[in-house]
Amino acid sequence: MKKEVKSSFAERLRMIPQTAVDYLKRPQVWGFFVSLAVIAVLSVAFFHPDASEGNQLRQHDMQQGAAIGQEVKAYLEQNPGAEEPRWTNSLFSGMPTFQISPSYPSDSLFSWITTLYGAGLPSPSNLLFMMMTGMLIMLLAMKVRWYYALIGAVAWGFSSYFIIIIGAGHIWKFVTLAYIPPTIGGIVMAYRGRWLAGSALAALSAMMQIQSNHVQMTYYFLFVILAVIACYGVDAVRRGKYGRFAKATGALAVAAVLAVAANLPSLYNTWKYSKESMRGSHTELATADSGEQKTSGLDRDYITQYSYGRSESFSLLIPDIKGGASARPERGRMVATSVMDADGAQEKASRLNQAEMQYVSDYVGQYFGEPEGTNGPVYVGAVVFVLFLLGCVIVRGPLKWALLVMTLLSVFLALGRNMQWLTDLFIDYIPMYSKFRTVESILVIAEFTMPVLAILALQKLLSTPKSFDRYFRPVCVCFGLTALLCLAGWLFPSLYGPAISESDIQISDMIGQQLRMAGYPPEAVSMYSINNPAIASFVADVRYGMVAADSLRSLIFVLLTFGFIWLCMKGKCKPWQGAVLVGLLVAADLYTVDKRYLNHDSFCPPELSASDPFPLNDNDSQILADTAMNYRVMDIPRFYSAEPSFHHKMIGGYHAAKLTRYQDLIDRHLAAFTRGGEVGQADFNVLNMLNAKYFITADNSLMVNPDAMGNAWFVDSLAIVDGADAEMAALDHIDPAVTAVTDRRFADVIKDAARPKSPGDTIFETSYTPAALTYSATSANGGLAVFSEVYFPWGWEAYIDGKPARIARVNYLLRAMVIPAGHHKVEMRFEPRSVSATVGVARAAVIAIYILLGVALLSVLLFPDKTKEKR
Repeated sequence: MKKEVKSSFAERLRMIPQTAVDYLKRPQVWGFFVSLAVIAVLSVAFFHPDASEGNQLRQHDMQQGAAIGQEVKAYLEQNPGAEEPRWTNSLFSGMPTFQISPSYPSDSLFSWITTLYGAGLPSPSNLLFMMMTGMLIMLLAMKVRWYYALIGAVAWGFSSYFIIIIGAGHIWKFVTLAYIPPTIGGIVMAYRGRWLAGSALAALSAMMQIQSNHVQMTYYFLFVILAVIACYGVDAVRRGKYGRFAKATGALAVAAVLAVAANLPSLYNTWKYSKESMRGSHTELATADSGEQKTSGLDRDYITQYSYGRSESFSLLIPDIKGGASARPERGRMVATSVMDADGAQEKASRLNQAEMQYVSDYVGQYFGEPEGTNGPVYVGAVVFVLFLLGCVIVRGPLKWALLVMTLLSVFLALGRNMQWLTDLFIDYIPMYSKFRTVESILVIAEFTMPVLAILALQKLLSTPKSFDRYFRPVCVCFGLTALLCLAGWLFPSLYGPAISESDIQISDMIGQQLRMAGYPPEAVSMYSINNPAIASFVADVRYGMVAADSLRSLIFVLLTFGFIWLCMKGKCKPWQGAVLVGLLVAADLYTVDKRYLNHDSFCPPELSASDPFPLNDNDSQILADTAMNYRVMDIPRFYSAEPSFHHKMIGGYHAAKLTRYQDLIDRHLAAFTRGGEVGQADFNVLNMLNAKYFITADNSLMVNPDAMGNAWFVDSLAIVDGADAEMAALDHIDPAVTAVTDRRFADVIKDAARPKSPGDTIFETSYTPAALTYSATSANGGLAVFSEVYFPWGWEAYIDGKPARIARVNYLLRAMVIPAGHHKVEMRFEPRSVSATVGVARAAVIAIYILLGVALLSVLLFPDKTKEKR
């Protein structure tokens, strides 16, 4: 008996080549490759000729990332083979790089997959290819016929938000989203009976998704995953399929553990760092308690920045329901839109005088939604919208309810402050929700769920025999309702909200105040105002014209879709022909809208692409002439900008997760420099202790600061206080060159260490790398040395003459060490043990995922009869 089994297995091994050929003959398999070819053509066509010619977008966020990561990059280029530093001094006087340029040794085992996923296409065509391919894989895994799956892939990939974030440079967010559909596809496969292949696909995709390092997007889609699991769980209970559900859940749990473990270095260090950053740690200053704003993460106002407007939610159906974008990328920079550039605006502007026209051109944009502005609307397409509504009616099964509920939840949560009760509920009771801002970005869920349900509806409608008799009424209701929404926008655009926004009023009030202060008469002030009847009428006319035009546009697409579907339902054309016609409408609809927000004008030509994105100005050149190894720059006009970090070690900078203690110092002592407030001696003392050797003043003049304290110094005395408030308050009156102040919790480390300096006592830096500092210290009696380096509670290791030493925190932010008498070598190295401890686990998990994939593929080839879906 055993011999027969072995013989059968050996025969199966010999049959693998033929089995592979048989698979290629299946319509779903060869249709997959046909779909990839179509996707590749569309991806290249959308960015033609820029991608092939090497033109670049120079996206804003990518430039920011390049600027703040330049110090580490330059170090690695100058020291080939060196271990990547986990600390940089290029912004905020020093911070870890865990959320700047996270890269770990284990990443090399699977980072190549993203390159393969992009099919070698030129950037950014490769990104669009990845996005559509991910959805194609998911829909095929769900047993959707390949030509319907291709339509779904196009609908997802060309959803306007994804094109917009390419232009903005949110590349890692984009890549994370590209791996989400195959992750969910693997989950659905597992629950539909193919637990081995499904868990393998889910593990691989989830590993790549997490590695792309946009935790917010991964977190949002956990809601979708939980909804899918819940719906299949309910279905299993209803049908009595407990065993299959348990088997799939167990396999997926293993897949999830492996995907997380493969990214353990990044996840663990990000989590641990978050406890010290604005994302996960509140200030210890009681006087800065924001009361009702306080949450377990970010403050409520900060979380709900960039909330979607109530009527703005209709941008899912009508793209320019609020005027489109407040700014668009052009030649490597973001350029504000003007209402004067809207279609028909120039003709309508004849009613304005020259001054009124100038006001409108300079201060009134096309977007008239929420005050923060936007790079463009979230538009899923009129065709997708109406088919989604139809899917809510005619599609059956557990997945339908998960998609519907998550669509509604994402739309409501995207409203943020405009539906504060729901937002507060999630902030207060849903773990981690308070860690993220820009709540409107949760609409990515609707951008996923709506095309999926739309495609399920389209397949069901066109492939069901006698669909006219069965579905004609729901088709008429859904298409009629959608057409009515579009018709209302065309005929009565004011139904979707006023044409004058809160932002328009704020800008108008600010300009009016400036004019009054400059002595302009009241009649001039009233002319340069959005309240000027001529200006208000013109702006409303143009903006409502945009709403009406796009409403009519969406109405036409809805009616054309209805016509094609009616032909199929009446048997006038075959299902695949109807699918092609609807697919062409989906592509035409989204393709043309996307070109409004990212097109040839967005790219830098070759000569500009090759130029330096961070050219040196006169101030930069003068500062860089200083050959000292380590000093800082206080750039007042660009304090909150990332660009100066490309060339200098900055007191300021840009990062969404800066250290909470540093933000406290900014709020108390540095903000006055940037806001034109009264600056006191204590504020200058803080800059001096941070070694701000160079000042760039508000009028862009360069000054050398003779009072900068250097890299380290001995103090004469130490004040020990109780708590953060007392420590911060002490900075208002101490001279940090003479006295240090510390919280009592550090007293056991440095108590009685400070003593009056002796002549000849010195401490100075002798070598510098981003994560390793060396000093030479000489003192007659020993003492307390303060270092102009940001204190971080873990990762920094200190040594005196090679022997471990302890680091304390002084002056609310800085490091201090007790230095014994005599001459000594002092070293500090940022060597987080958590990095090396997690890399081994990650490598083992990656290998396990590859083994799981191999076993799943082998099982498909060995047992093709068992890979058919169990129903």
